[in-house]
Order: sequence, then C-alpha cells, then structure tokens
Amino acid sequence: MTDSAQGRERVDKPRRVLLLAHTGRATARAVARDCARALQERGIGVRLLAAEADDLQLEASEDAVSGGWVETVDGESEPGDGCELALVIGGDGSILRAAELTHASGTPLLGVNLGHVGFLAEAEQEDLASTIEAIVERRYVTEDRLTIDVTVLRDKEVVWTTFALNEASVEKAARERMLEVVVEIDDRPLSRWGCDGVVCATPTGSTAYNFSAGGPVVWPGVEALLMVPISAHALFARPMVVAPTSVLAVEVLANTEGSGVLWCDGRRSVDLPPGARIEVRRGARPVPLVRLHQAPFTDRLVAKFDLPVEGWRGASERRRREEGQDA
Repeated sequence: MTDSAQGRERVDKPRRVLLLAHTGRATARAVARDCARALQERGIGVRLLAAEADDLQLEASEDAVSGGWVETVDGESEPGDGCELALVIGGDGSILRAAELTHASGTPLLGVNLGHVGFLAEAEQEDLASTIEAIVERRYVTEDRLTIDVTVLRDKEVVWTTFALNEASVEKAARERMLEVVVEIDDRPLSRWGCDGVVCATPTGSTAYNFSAGGPVVWPGVEALLMVPISAHALFARPMVVAPTSVLAVEVLANTEGSGVLWCDGRRSVDLPPGARIEVRRGARPVPLVRLHQAPFTDRLVAKFDLPVEGWRGASERRRREEGQDA
C-alpha cells in the first residue's frame, strides 16, 4: 500500500482510543497526559470526556492525516462509539466507571492500575510504554466477562433496572436494624434470613465484595452466578454458586421495620422499602476486557494478594517427568 493510500485509509477509518482517567489524582492526570501524547505521536486519535479534557488541560484538535488528534464528547453521548478500546487510568473503581460509560457500545476496556490491588487492570504504571506499543500494533486480545442484569420491582411493577460487572448488593439502610429478607432461586423460595445484606456476584466480582463477605473465588472462565449472605442469623446461610441460567431474587419482607438499599458495583444505588423485590440474572451484554498477557488466573491471584508460594516444586517435577517420557 502506498503512503497516499495509507493516508486515505486513516482519513476514512481513523483509529480512536477513548481515554478515561481518575483526574482527581495528580498521578493519574500525569499518566493520562503521557498516554494521550504517546498515542497522538503514533497517529491514533484520543477521545476524552469534556470535563476530563479540562482537568488534563488538553484541547481538541483535528489532524487525522499527519498524526493523532484529540476530540471531546459530553457526558450525554456514548463515549465509546467508534473507539477500538478504552484506556482506563486508575484502579478498579475507575474501570467499573468505564464499564458503565461504555456498556452500551461494548468497547473493550484496558486498565492501567494506579490503585492498590487492581484485579481488573491488565497493566501497571511501569508497563506504560509496552502497553502503548501493544495498542499501536494491536497486540492484544479481548476476553468477555459475564455481567448481571438487575431489576427492582415494587408491587410487581419494575421501578429500576441496571447492570453490574462485579456485584449487586442488597444492604440494610440503618446500622441498628437487621434486614429481613427471603431469597429465591429459579422461582422457588430457598430461605429467610435476618442479615446485614446479600451479595449477588459474577465470577469477575468474586474477588471484590463477594470475597470480603466470605464467598468463594471463582475463576473468570467459569460461567456462574454467586449468592452470599452477609452476617445472616440463620441455620442455612452459606455462599452458593448456581448456574448462569438461574435467576436469583431477594425480597425485603413486607412486614419488616427495616428498609434496605441496593448497590450495583458500588456506583449506582436505589432505596429498597419493605416489600421491594430484586431480581438478578445473567446480563444480556458482557463487558470485554483487553488482555495483553496469557498468564493463568492463578498467577494473578498470587500477584494481587501477595500469596506465599515458597517451596513449590510442581513445575520442576513436571518438567522432569516430561523429559523422562521424551527420552
């Protein structure tokens, strides 16, 4: 292809990356500006939310032929439309926010971790140069993560709907009062709990609130839904893993004095008066996460939780057995 043909291709189909950052942190602002500059130098357009562009002191520019450019969108539009991926600078909270902003467009998310654990992030700050190169050369794959669709009903009428990548948590609204609920799986009542709340999670969210509540860690490749009671006063109050086709429901008892609140991914909430019903099912639209490495999830667990593995000899023993078979 000639240079002029390549130039026409860039005009016809310009490459765009949505850049989202936790601009309340000076480190995130500096990293985001570095990313924007690096992408533009490689001829890739950078899209920013208008408010974040102001925080980053980046102005819109148009130059889709000779190099990259910057464009801004307002909060009412679909910021991920036409972008090959969203580069997210921050921790897991920033990635959950990005999932909310791009859920309709299905834009893949690539997180650069500036937080503490950063389970959802694929790269660390020190990997920035190689991360930019992977984007430029398209050396990455995407991995669909199961989501949940959440519906709130009152008097059998739908009053609120949303989705979650990590979890939907039903929690008591007042510290001094227990929440009285009855839980249901696949249209059948399972048990009644007096509790602090109930977490309904995805495998992706199994290392988040679900983990803190005592739920199991589930590998992302496993398709399942999780239900975990929080401080339940009941004989049967164990974490449960059910099929991805199951429908989970939590009803706040109508005669209880306590009310609740529903939180989805810790970002969106709605009040739950007595009699409210929450239904959780597999989401219609997954969230694609960008993967730069094919490392096993076990390695991610060890790295993120700093798990002790000294003394492990499995790999050496396996290699010796394989070498013996080859001989």
